[in-house]
Amino acid sequence: MTAECTVDELMCVCISRQVRDGEPLAQGLATPLVAAGYLLAWHTHAPGSYFASAIGQSLCREGAPLGLAQAEALWLDRGLTHFGFVQAAVDLLPNVRPKEFFRPGQVDRHGNFNNIAIGSDYRRPRLRLPGTGGIPDVTPVLSDIYLYVPRHSRVTFVERVDFLSGLGHNPARRRGAGPGYLVSNLGQFDFEGGQMRLTHVHPGVTSARVQAKTGFALTVAPGLAETALPSAEELRLLREEIDPLGIRKLEFLSGPERRREMERMLRQEAMLNGR
Repeated sequence: MTAECTVDELMCVCISRQVRDGEPLAQGLATPLVAAGYLLAWHTHAPGSYFASAIGQSLCREGAPLGLAQAEALWLDRGLTHFGFVQAAVDLLPNVRPKEFFRPGQVDRHGNFNNIAIGSDYRRPRLRLPGTGGIPDVTPVLSDIYLYVPRHSRVTFVERVDFLSGLGHNPARRRGAGPGYLVSNLGQFDFEGGQMRLTHVHPGVTSARVQAKTGFALTVAPGLAETALPSAEELRLLREEIDPLGIRKLEFLSGPERRREMERMLRQEAMLNGR
C-alpha cells in the first residue's frame, strides 16, 4: 500500500475507527481482519467495548491476541459467559444488537449480500461459499451492519446477487436497517440514500480504478477524501501486541498461499509458546 503500512494494516485501522467506546462488538469465525481492528480500538480509543465472539462462543470484556492453534482457548479463558450458536443467533445478538462486520461473497449497490453460492443453480454452483452462519437471522434486526471486502473486484461487487443471505436497503421488505459502511482494499463507502457511495480512496488509488473493479455504476461523494494513514502507535500495536503472527494477512491470500502461511504461522506460534 505505502512505505509506511500495508493494506491489511490500513483496513484494520479503518475498522477500528468505526468502533465507539462502550458498544458491543460481534466477531464471526475466520475474520481475523475484523478481530484485529476491534482489538486495535480496544487498545486505543474504546477500552469500554466488549466482544461477543463466535470463537469460543463467549462474551468477553478483555480482548485476546490473535492466534491459530490456541484461538479458542484464548477467548474461552477470558469469557464472562458462554453460549451456544443458536442461543447467540436468536437470543443474544437480536437483543444486544452489537456492531458486526460481515465479509460478503457478493454484494450489490443496495448492500444486499450473498454468502451462499455463486451461480444461478444452487445444486451446481460455480463456487460454494461458506454459508450464512446466522446472517439471515440477525441482518433483519441489527442496526449496525458493516461490511468488509479484502479483495475488491467485479466478482464480489455485482449488479444482482445470485442468492440473498444478508439484507441490504430494501424499503419494500420493511425489515432491517441495511449496511451503514463498507471498507475494501481500495477504499471506504457509505450507503447514503440506500446506495453504496465511495467516500474515501486509499493512498495511491483513484476513483476510476475503484469503478473499474465494481460491477455497477458507483456514486462518488462530494469532496472525495483520501483515507488517513495509521499512526506509528497503531502500527506498533498491530505488529507487536495484537497480531505479531500476521494472521490478519490470511484474508488476502489464495488457497495455496494461505496454506503455506498457516504452516509458517503455526511453527512461529509454537516457538513463541516454547513448544
